[in-house]
Amino acid sequence: MERLKGKVAAVTGGSVGIGAATVTRMAEQGAAVAILDCKDQEGQELAQSLTERGLIAAYWHCDVSNEKQVSEALDKVVETYGSLTVLVNNAGISGTNKPTHELTEEEWDRVQNVNVKGVFFCTKHAIPLMKKAGAGSIINLSSIYGLVGAPDTPSYHASKGAVRLMSKTDAMLYATENIRVNSVHPGFIWTPMVEGHLKTTGQDLEAAKQATAELHPVGHMGEPDDIAWGIVYLASDESKFVTGSELVIDGGYTAR
Repeated sequence: MERLKGKVAAVTGGSVGIGAATVTRMAEQGAAVAILDCKDQEGQELAQSLTERGLIAAYWHCDVSNEKQVSEALDKVVETYGSLTVLVNNAGISGTNKPTHELTEEEWDRVQNVNVKGVFFCTKHAIPLMKKAGAGSIINLSSIYGLVGAPDTPSYHASKGAVRLMSKTDAMLYATENIRVNSVHPGFIWTPMVEGHLKTTGQDLEAAKQATAELHPVGHMGEPDDIAWGIVYLASDESKFVTGSELVIDGGYTAR
């Protein structure tokens, strides 16, 4: 299928996990996809594997917390592919798992710089390029923890709540310019980030995985593709009347 034929997409944090699955599915659906990440080896290998399949993908190093790198990377995407019509703000970190009163300013800022400021920088520099293209879809990765709370990782939860409302604000700001903005709210997806988070719980990893799986009514964690296909939908013209919305893909976690 070619659900994204003619689209040019940039995916931050696109080298591994949900980002890599999104890059793959978008390329398979006909988009030209730019992988933006700091994980150079993984990103270059992913781009090479896709181009060897006859798909269109390339990798650019980009730290989303650095505005200059963001601006330059997005400009290079347009120079290479002619436009930018889809942005997936996927790059994110979980941060330090401490209660609020034990967090340092540095630990707090590190998460906000990537998860919030990164979304701001990428959106800021993508909007003029999408205006020039005459259309755009921005897809921001929030979380179930942009909708509900939990007694851990306060800086992460705060950042994902911010992303949720940033998405709604930008959806309203740019609705008349044919630029849509939506947020995606995954439950626990088995990725390197979730694995790293579970290792901070003090439990045996397998026990932590089982306990986390049981938080979802379906009885298991999700896979990166579960999120990637939702992102493909929001990037496609199938969702042309969808903006300012929250796509929750969480195995029933927030239905309780």
